[in-house]
Amino acid sequence: MSHVVPAPDALVGRRFDVAVAKMLGVSRAHATELIETRQASILGRPTHKASTLCAGDTVEFDLVRQHPVPEPIAEDMAVVYEDDDIVVVDKPVGVAAHASVGWTGPTVLGSLLDRGVHITSYGAPGRQGIVSRLDVGTSGLMLVCKSERAYTEMRRQFAQHEVVKTYHALVQGNLHEDRATIDAPIGRAKVSDFRFTITPDGKPAVTHWDVLERFGEATLVSVNLETGRTHQIRVHFSSIGHPLVGDGMYGANPVLTAQCGLTRQWLHAMRLEFRHPGTHVWTTVSSSYPADLAAALTVMRQHADRRVGD
Repeated sequence: MSHVVPAPDALVGRRFDVAVAKMLGVSRAHATELIETRQASILGRPTHKASTLCAGDTVEFDLVRQHPVPEPIAEDMAVVYEDDDIVVVDKPVGVAAHASVGWTGPTVLGSLLDRGVHITSYGAPGRQGIVSRLDVGTSGLMLVCKSERAYTEMRRQFAQHEVVKTYHALVQGNLHEDRATIDAPIGRAKVSDFRFTITPDGKPAVTHWDVLERFGEATLVSVNLETGRTHQIRVHFSSIGHPLVGDGMYGANPVLTAQCGLTRQWLHAMRLEFRHPGTHVWTTVSSSYPADLAAALTVMRQHADRRVGD
């Protein structure tokens, strides 16, 4: 059933997606989805998300009642540590941290709730208990808070950079040094809604790395983050000419990606070290490589051995 609303004076002159978001109290991404599916439009003229709402316009909403679809569950997501305060999972690739507009796959929160794990109500709506996230295409350890005291304390530890987060990454090419630090601010790329880049007006970002193994055409590194910017490891290594193997978004060689049999970036959250929010004991949780990343390393070692033999 549709209904019409005169353009609010306070929103005249705004982009239509912004106006719809304000009028309905939804995210801008959700507003865009409503416009693109013609559930929100301006009567009498073609409407796009970038259209300007003018004085005298009438907005029509024809919202479709959504029937909830059960969220897929990540059956292969292992719980590697759990007590009354926290749960640490080994997140598989293809699993999001939490639900979001447009995402129809499994999530860490949804999969934990399906197993009957209690999650604190603290946190943003839909993101309760989450103090640090991993990209859908990144596997490895992720901590979720079950109690209010854990959420408060772990947020503080992450904000104060007290948590030691160690990743392993396979980057293209042969890094010249055995260890180094990348200190470069990161912000959203102007040409894309999804990519990030090095920019002077970005947020501070610091990445420390050490070489673990060299293969000639690629290098395995251990990475520690002082900050936790979106895509930080991917952006930083791409910025020095060594994108992560398999990371097409940031310039990975598709031939090498195919040789390794990868469908995502070679990046895994290997270890978390933190002071337990309840016992205050220094706690370390570790992971191991999933099958696709281990197989890619086997390929790289075989290539390296052949070059030595030649």
